[in-house]
Amino acid sequence: MRIRALAAVAAIGALALAGCSTPAPSEPDETVTITDLNVIVPADPGGGWDQTGRALADTLTGEGLVDSAPVTNIPGAGGTVGLASLATEKDPHTLMMMGLVMVGAVETNASANRIEDNTPIARLTEEALVIVVPDASPYDTLEDLVDDIVENGQDVTITGGSAGGADHILVGLLLGAAGLSPEEITEKLNYIPNSGGGEAVTLLLGNNVSAGVSGVGEFVEHIEAGTMRALAVSSEAPVDLLPDVPTIIDEGYDVALTNWRGVIAPPGIDEADRAALIELVTQLHDSAAWAAVLEEKGWSDAFLAGDEFSTYLEGNITDVTQTLKDIGLI
Repeated sequence: MRIRALAAVAAIGALALAGCSTPAPSEPDETVTITDLNVIVPADPGGGWDQTGRALADTLTGEGLVDSAPVTNIPGAGGTVGLASLATEKDPHTLMMMGLVMVGAVETNASANRIEDNTPIARLTEEALVIVVPDASPYDTLEDLVDDIVENGQDVTITGGSAGGADHILVGLLLGAAGLSPEEITEKLNYIPNSGGGEAVTLLLGNNVSAGVSGVGEFVEHIEAGTMRALAVSSEAPVDLLPDVPTIIDEGYDVALTNWRGVIAPPGIDEADRAALIELVTQLHDSAAWAAVLEEKGWSDAFLAGDEFSTYLEGNITDVTQTLKDIGLI
């Protein structure tokens, strides 16, 4: 994740991680071969986790890295329902999609099940978010939308992913950069969370909300079809899939955020199983087929595996928790 918001939070990066490395685990005593993999998507079909999980499963089977990789959707509460299910999973050859959204949702939902109680395997991708409005919307610019929220508060509805997730955080950072205090953000922001990108699309196409936020890959076909209009993307530079859409920074708000996604395994698995899962995902990452998926979806390669991912995750949880406090979401 990359966060930049002058009035809201300090930059998140390597400094937060310095000195946080955990000791390397001992080498496994045996080699494990994974032939069948379970993939859990803790969200409804259609959203970023679902797209990534199914792309992972299809690539693993298509490349012959596993014989089967069925995908199971367990939606709810920003992935924390799926997280609770993973806590009791007995099959060590199980990967669950997760990421920035879940990091935030664990905090906003005060989840008893913690990400760090499981087995981190790898960070896979990063993706810019895009703020959109229905084609018939009166908002021509991002400033139009922000000004209306500042003036009319709860009358302006914004839909996106789970409460406390990347979409929610982005809107909070945007309003903070516009000069609102955490208390004012809480008072004025009317955010409608969803378990998957498909629900947000339905609300937007039905003109039932004022605006929406999601990953570029989830909205791009509707933007290209003219049923949605993109006001800004959340990256520091324009994205290849939407080269003519300005960044939030271009529009005058010092905010940049990218949403990362990765995979974790059940808690307490043997080191041999952990090593096999890390090797499997590394082979996925190194394949030409996965590179083609990243290009098609507009996802950036953000690969970190094993101990490096564990260290990143530890720092990210700390940083996101502080960010949620800074913008009044917890």
